[in-house]
Amino acid sequence: MSQKPFYNVKSEVGKLEAVLLHRPGKELERLTPQYLEELLFDDIPWLGKMREEHDLFAEALRQRGCKVYYYDQMLEEVLREESVREELITEMAEFTGITKLKEKAAILDYLKSRDTHSLAEIFIAGLHKNEINYKRESRSLSYYITDDYPFYINPIPNLYFTRDPGAVIGNGVSINSMKTRARNRETMILSYINRYHHEIKDTAPPQWYDYKYADAIEGGDILTLSDKVVAVGCSARTSPLAIEKLAENLFASDSGYKEVLVIQIPFKRAYMHLDTVFTMLDVNKFTIFPGIEDDLKVFSITASPEGKEYLDITPKDDLRKALGQALGRDDIKIIQSGGGDKITAAREQWNDSTNTLAIAPGTVVTYRRNQASNETLRKNGVEVVEIEGSELVRGRGGPRCMSMPLRRAPII
Repeated sequence: MSQKPFYNVKSEVGKLEAVLLHRPGKELERLTPQYLEELLFDDIPWLGKMREEHDLFAEALRQRGCKVYYYDQMLEEVLREESVREELITEMAEFTGITKLKEKAAILDYLKSRDTHSLAEIFIAGLHKNEINYKRESRSLSYYITDDYPFYINPIPNLYFTRDPGAVIGNGVSINSMKTRARNRETMILSYINRYHHEIKDTAPPQWYDYKYADAIEGGDILTLSDKVVAVGCSARTSPLAIEKLAENLFASDSGYKEVLVIQIPFKRAYMHLDTVFTMLDVNKFTIFPGIEDDLKVFSITASPEGKEYLDITPKDDLRKALGQALGRDDIKIIQSGGGDKITAAREQWNDSTNTLAIAPGTVVTYRRNQASNETLRKNGVEVVEIEGSELVRGRGGPRCMSMPLRRAPII
């Protein structure tokens, strides 16, 4: 008798049953002004308030019947197995360049001596140079010339945006290849959770993409529209080659997916991912930032009759029609954020007004501060569950960014 799949996401809006979150932690306390750009932050958030807001977000999901998994707890659980612990330390050392340092033996000894909780924290919060007791040799050049950079292992402060490292599509998962080196360790760790966590590994889920692939794709660009169609944004963070590779992998398997709907958005950091400007609210409803509609390009990718290794790519004239054709509906409704007012929409866009998380058909989680956009959704028959986000939003992401759905109920 086969086990029930751990992953099951066949729509964007089915009732959310299980989700992966990361509660902001020590990694955010290691942000300093001089390293903000390198670590992809615009500001330094107040961690205490941030955690309060995140806890309320998680509780709002639990109150709607969703099971919450935490990234750091799952990491700790896989690190309890000695062989996994050794494998991850070895790959971490290679990835971060520790193996090229004179201090490598001292660093590796330190990592191997840590208990499971402390090691999991280092993998996320980083390893500061003052944590290692290493005596430099007076005869070496490094005794006289030292690097001012404070970390042997960088913190990964973007981790509370769990959407980007992975995306569940059907009963499988895409372990993504991130555009920036600052975030690649997030996907490396997620791959270990996927391979070794006791609740996942025995279900043997298929993997649609691998973090070691050269071409970047990020979860904020992946929207699982139905059990047959996935939409993928071509953006500053997701390349055309990665989209083609994902499509090939889906079509070559028994995934059930027949179409990848590609939505190209301007390659700008302000429009980092598709879900920063466009998300699904209900079986026939979507929200969009009005400042981007004229700049979108839409393409349909399907498997070619010539063979599974070939793709047919068809340009589409209109986003609404493309969505209707993909979903088999003639009642698609696209709702502009900010009530359609471009100034209001632009202001609320800065606070991720379109980055909604559907927790059931026609029910979404949003930031309370986006009042005009939230009221617009209500006027269009959408239930809005508001959460506080004065500190969470400083990382430039909303409720969808902060969540990786693992299981959703089917649409009835």
